[in-house]
Amino acid sequence: MVFNSSVAPAGVCGCCGPLRPRYKRLVDNIFPEDPKDGLSKSDMEKLTFYAVSAPEKLDRIGEYLAEKLSRDVVRHRYGYVVIAMEALDQLLMACHSQSIKPFVESFLRMVAKLLESREPDLQVLGTNSFVKFANIEEDTPSYHRRYDFFVSQFSAMCHSTHEDPETRTRIRVAGIKGLQGVVRKTVNDELQAIIWEPQHMDKLIPSMLFNMQDSEDLDRAGHPSTPSVVGQDGEENPAALAENCFRELLGRAAYGNMNNAVRPVLVHLDNHGLWDPNEFAVSCFRIIMYSIQAQHSHHVIQQVLNHLDTNNRTTPRVRAGIVQVLLETVAIAAKGSVGPTVLEVFNTLLKHLRMSVDLELGESSRRNSSSSVSSVRGKESDERIVQNAIIQTIGFFGGNLPDYQRAEVMMFIMGKVPVYGTPCHTLDTVKIGHQGTKRIQTMLLSSLIMVTSGFKSKSMAAALPPSFLDPLFSISLMEDSELRQLVLEILHNIIDRHDNRAKLRGIRIIPNVSALKFKREKISKQDITFMKKHGQQLYRHIYLGCKEEDNVHKNFELLFTTLAILTIELANEEVVIDLIRLSMALQEMALANEENMPMFIRCGIMALVAAYLNFLSKMIAHLPLCQHVSKVIELRNLDAPYLLPEHVFRDKCQLPESLDKNDRQVYFQASDMAECLAGPGYNVERLSIPYVPQVTDEDRLSRRKSFVDTISLQVDIMSNSLPDKVGKSFELTNTTGLEEQEREKRRQVMEKFQKAPFEEIAAHCESKANMLHDRLAQIFELTIRPPPSPSGVVSISTGHTQHPSVPVYEMKFPDLCVY
Repeated sequence: MVFNSSVAPAGVCGCCGPLRPRYKRLVDNIFPEDPKDGLSKSDMEKLTFYAVSAPEKLDRIGEYLAEKLSRDVVRHRYGYVVIAMEALDQLLMACHSQSIKPFVESFLRMVAKLLESREPDLQVLGTNSFVKFANIEEDTPSYHRRYDFFVSQFSAMCHSTHEDPETRTRIRVAGIKGLQGVVRKTVNDELQAIIWEPQHMDKLIPSMLFNMQDSEDLDRAGHPSTPSVVGQDGEENPAALAENCFRELLGRAAYGNMNNAVRPVLVHLDNHGLWDPNEFAVSCFRIIMYSIQAQHSHHVIQQVLNHLDTNNRTTPRVRAGIVQVLLETVAIAAKGSVGPTVLEVFNTLLKHLRMSVDLELGESSRRNSSSSVSSVRGKESDERIVQNAIIQTIGFFGGNLPDYQRAEVMMFIMGKVPVYGTPCHTLDTVKIGHQGTKRIQTMLLSSLIMVTSGFKSKSMAAALPPSFLDPLFSISLMEDSELRQLVLEILHNIIDRHDNRAKLRGIRIIPNVSALKFKREKISKQDITFMKKHGQQLYRHIYLGCKEEDNVHKNFELLFTTLAILTIELANEEVVIDLIRLSMALQEMALANEENMPMFIRCGIMALVAAYLNFLSKMIAHLPLCQHVSKVIELRNLDAPYLLPEHVFRDKCQLPESLDKNDRQVYFQASDMAECLAGPGYNVERLSIPYVPQVTDEDRLSRRKSFVDTISLQVDIMSNSLPDKVGKSFELTNTTGLEEQEREKRRQVMEKFQKAPFEEIAAHCESKANMLHDRLAQIFELTIRPPPSPSGVVSISTGHTQHPSVPVYEMKFPDLCVY
């Protein structure tokens, strides 16, 4: 028997081996004289049998082993330390009685002793023992055991900076394994929920991310967004092991623990400047979204949104990085359950979009400050990056939602688009000015294009309710060609339910429409009702959109596509007649030219009418109409090619100085079309009724010139309708001087109503109204006499002498009143 006086207890019998307790003798026997010989298996079996037979002795065995191990660590007798830990591991695996709890406490103290050592081998040894312990499922929970020390120590090991790379890797791997053991030991124990508290998550999460990030820094050629795969040597790869531990932790996170698990990730990305560039941040949140339970996705989105609010004043690239992470997050969450977070996402994004526009416009207004122009432009371009990221997020998120939610999102975004004259709760158009308002309008409409892309609604009434259609059409009346283009593209996405736009390929004379094989269905009763209710509104905006002076080739292309899609999707016999009337009205507008439109616009309208009537006639397969349209197009090819889209939209097209109204052969005639369509199915009598656009209040919302002209006309009528100027108000001449004066007067009134403060305009209108009421009162006093009274009293009232009243017997009543 080996006697070790250094560990004998003090007392009279300290040097007498046979008088020592049996458990001590059994423990001493497992240690050989030479530690290189390793643990004595036969003696270890005896100790194990004794521990199982007398479990009440386990606590004493553990305390005794702890004493020996502590002394061996101090004396650097690491061979005996290894033997002691091996014995402890075997006792843990063999004993599962309730009395093992005190033994576990001794075991954990020995592991802690090893982890406190500065020797890497001892730290790794202690970690391996802890991992074995963590894999043991205990029958009863522990009410008092805490793992605070182990979380701190393993986290410190994860950040090891040892000089030797191999040793540093070993320590980091051990630390990650230890944290993984803590997670496995605690997350399933309701009594150990304290592990999810911030003080522990703030150590666990950054330790894992640090090792994942370190691998990213060393190997940028890899794919950081792709989850790491542990290979044969994956256990020695800190990044792969840390990622697996990170996934396991997130997968075990419950509903109330999600916020505490995500917040340290955001803090780590802030502290290490990982938002710009943000490859690692995107990789982290992909791991998070794919690891957590689907019903917890909105927690992560909420955390990112709050973080975006917190960093609302940071650099543009940092904000852009956060928004791009949000894009990745919502892209994954949109496939599952997002819940009430949808509108909150859009609210926050719209708020930051407005803030970005404010910052960009603020930088541009300070161009003359001490900063150089190049630096200001750099900041502006950075803000554009933020804005584009926000728009992509809005569009991508909305485009991946189910149809019923997408319809709500369309309505929500449309309600946030600033329109002149309408209240906007999110965007204050007064502060950001015209330029900022247009910028936001363009961005939100661009996001609406992305949201509506691929949207398929069975009913147009559901896809285009008045609350969505009215503000959209109000924007289509704006004096900005880009905004009108965006509105038309949104309409295409919604109306084109069979993806026929790609087959149209711009504006042209299509020789064979049937060869394009358009997909179409019979128009439903709901869509017929929709066209009866809103068809005139659609025609009106096409009509007004054609005559805008800033129209370019793309505007006419989109207008042609709009007419073609309406024909394919929503045209019955009645709608066909309406579309022909609209086409004839457009032709007449270009010929009459009452608004002095440029020649390019007039010829563009003519080309649009030709391309569409060619499409319509062949789409409805009406041979007489096709022949008439083809004949006009052939004559135009010979005599007036500038009235066809293939010629007028070329870069160097010779435009005429004027259009000859008398050359009837190159224009479409409503009477000829009526003769072609005569017969069953079409009410050709309506073709004789010229199309006139309806007058609505949308001009007031769109701030068009026509609206200002209307106001100026009303003011002129009010000012000229006074009695002393009655003769002058109706003196209308056609002289050039009067026209110029009238045009200049309208321009001044228009400028006043555009630039003058609201109070001044209101006071001006009020004074005019008061003058009108006064003059009307004078007229009424002169024309209306007081009724006769039988009193016979002459009275003076309000400065005017009233006529003397007549006695009743002298009154003359009409014959019908006497009975």
